[in-house]
Amino acid sequence: MQTLHELLACLPAMEERLGYTFKNKRLLLQAFVHRSYLNENRHFTESHNERLEFLGDSVLGLIVADFLFQNFPDQPEGELSRLRSQLVEAGTCSQYALKLGIEEFLLLSKGERYNGGRGRASILANTLEALLGAVYLDGGLEEARQVFLSNFQDDLYAILHQPTLNWKALLQDWTQKRYQKTPSYRILEESGPEHQKTFRVAVYLEETLLGEGHGSSKKQAEQAAAEVALKQVEVSYT
Repeated sequence: MQTLHELLACLPAMEERLGYTFKNKRLLLQAFVHRSYLNENRHFTESHNERLEFLGDSVLGLIVADFLFQNFPDQPEGELSRLRSQLVEAGTCSQYALKLGIEEFLLLSKGERYNGGRGRASILANTLEALLGAVYLDGGLEEARQVFLSNFQDDLYAILHQPTLNWKALLQDWTQKRYQKTPSYRILEESGPEHQKTFRVAVYLEETLLGEGHGSSKKQAEQAAAEVALKQVEVSYT
């Protein structure tokens, strides 16, 4: 998507895919506006989607936590936390976004459109969260839950029944075969109280950023970053 008029014309198609009709169309519009687009279009009066993304991240976490709580009554808290992280991390969210065809609706700068896909998975994941935030504001939590589960419940079960992959090992194998080099991981941010910390980690090949991930431990965040990196270069390990 390159212009506002093109996006406005296509919004009904996205509502049909979601199975939800917005009362406030501006919320749906805002969900697809990337910050970079505003940098190139100073006349544009709408906001970018980062505030919606912030809200949608929490909405998604609650929906998935409730789904796991209801459907896995015998699992302890620690395992439920691990499963939730698996279902909401950026690489997985980007796959949800691809299933909905979100990419074709995004308003991006020319640089983001033509940069060869770097950061693509992260942008898609953020937009998926912004879209859920928009549904939540427009219709409430139950509507957001219905939208998410009606589109992705089968995917949740499929992901949960997949064997757990060691994404760090797979990424290292790929970089060594292709570049004869080993990736490195850097902690970008630690947040939250001591008993409930969240880590944001980036993985690099020398000074080239390959991906970022979040997790409730450094190891979990590193795995998430490696998974994002592999999915961004579209390497398949199935």
